[in-house]
Amino acid sequence: MTDTPLYVAVGLLVGALVGLTGVGGGSMTTPILVLLFGQSPAVAVGTDLLFSATTKLVATASFGFSRRVDWPIVGRLLLGSIPGAAAVVLSLWLTRRTPSAADAITTRSLAIILAVAAVALLLQTPLQHMGLKVTARGLEHVERNKLVLTAVAGLVLGVAVTLTSVGAGALGVVMLLVLYPLRLTADRLVATDIAHALPITLMAGLGHALLGHVNFNVLAALLLGSIPGVLIASRITLRLPERITRTLIALMLGVVSERMLVG
Repeated sequence: MTDTPLYVAVGLLVGALVGLTGVGGGSMTTPILVLLFGQSPAVAVGTDLLFSATTKLVATASFGFSRRVDWPIVGRLLLGSIPGAAAVVLSLWLTRRTPSAADAITTRSLAIILAVAAVALLLQTPLQHMGLKVTARGLEHVERNKLVLTAVAGLVLGVAVTLTSVGAGALGVVMLLVLYPLRLTADRLVATDIAHALPITLMAGLGHALLGHVNFNVLAALLLGSIPGVLIASRITLRLPERITRTLIALMLGVVSERMLVG
């Protein structure tokens, strides 16, 4: 495979971004596979899901070892995300005889989710402030409904991730900031988001693999770069200010979304 060094480089870049910020996995890899390497949208999504699951397994092990994952929140999210992911896999299975339709749906959904993720990243700070205000005004009421709200957030993430491989990082981080503005510090926020993304990307990726939507040669090359990238990045403490990183990723997602909608 002549493009192997390029795939390895992409894997290294994505692994480093995931380890540093929890954002950038599917948001970057899937559009790159479609726009630069010419993979079909369905195969790009399926390949990226298994790639993300493996990368997040390494990151979760690293974060879990340092006890930065809030496992109760992960469990609440999975109450919604697992059924959501299962529903999308079932829908794809029922429409497996019309791959062109699946590619069209995937492309449009991917473009929309990328745009939403870009806006969510840019508005991350105001949304966190909104979460703080809501929590301060009605702490008892908010806490009483936190389980249901978190499960609903998980449902949205499960559907988005399985359909487009995007959302586990960008949307997940923002949702957790709104729901748990006081409970999660920056490092625990990233660790918890990645730990939740692991089971849904694995489940969704295996579902896509059964449908033939995975290029295993590309997957191997991506992993060759991403595993050392995420291991190194998850241990780095000196990095770009979070605001700069978030803005750069958001701008990139907006450009890619426009390209996929128009191009």
